Amino acid sequence: MTLKEISNTRLVSQKIAVPELKSVKDIVSWMGAIQAQDYPMAKWAIEVRMSDPSEKRIESSLDKGEILHIHVLRPTWHFISSDDIYWMLHLSAQKIKSSLRSRHKELELTESVITKTSGIIEKALSNGLSLTRDELATEFHNTKIKTDANRLSHLLFRAEMDGIVCSGPMKNNKLTYSLLYERVPHKNDLSRDESLAALAKRYFLSRCPATLEDFAWWSNLSITDARKAIDFVRSDFFPETIGSSTYWLPYSFPTAGSGTNSVHLLPAFDEFLISYKDRNISLSLIHNKKTVTDNGIFHLRLLQMGMLQDYGNVQFKKTR
Repeated sequence: MTLKEISNTRLVSQKIAVPELKSVKDIVSWMGAIQAQDYPMAKWAIEVRMSDPSEKRIESSLDKGEILHIHVLRPTWHFISSDDIYWMLHLSAQKIKSSLRSRHKELELTESVITKTSGIIEKALSNGLSLTRDELATEFHNTKIKTDANRLSHLLFRAEMDGIVCSGPMKNNKLTYSLLYERVPHKNDLSRDESLAALAKRYFLSRCPATLEDFAWWSNLSITDARKAIDFVRSDFFPETIGSSTYWLPYSFPTAGSGTNSVHLLPAFDEFLISYKDRNISLSLIHNKKTVTDNGIFHLRLLQMGMLQDYGNVQFKKTR
């Protein structure tokens, strides 16, 4: 398999080249998680993978709680299926919380403060209520809890990591928070080993071919845990060494078609780039720094050029 074939196969496994799923929840479930700190771009990332694109169906799925907008895996927003929230949160929350300890110390967010704010949140959101970020800030102000200097974001982030809140339905075109156990009352709990296996299988099916290092980056697992996860699903996948890297593929996987003139309009932070530690296969090395920043945003000066540029493995169209 050549590097270009790897890139083109990823377009198929990620449901970009051949969008065949109609259900929003099915798409998000197939991908495991879709990075979503840029909310409009993340909806676009779902739409490019839909057989019948519809922003309204995406918003409806979010309002119904079929998919959630929440921090998981890495300390950034993602879309995930409600069926996966509990086991995926249990797998990743502790490491994320550990990475934030020094910042919380700087912000004077002690465990005592967090316990108090968690109680305020649960009381404010009980009985199916959903509140915006600003409305929750008001609840904190009423009890003399400071929300400046990014404290509010960290308090709400911690409430997500503790399994207290998740995204709620839109309210006057604003995102809201709801209690997780009310939003998703039926838990799909897995053991840690089962969670590792489920995550590895989801990743390598939806993003093949990919390496151990790619999986460890995307999942935020240690290399040891990432290797352990692959071992759990080894019977479903086979390794192929290309150059100095070993790529994992399922025994049966869709291959890219022979056409080379397709154009895919991908949003910032799309999983086609952000899913991999090494993004030089998805976007040729000589063009990578010119085209996107390290965190996956297209450079504004290129977006304004209104040009079609062939980067060897995939084409991106820049529009004004």
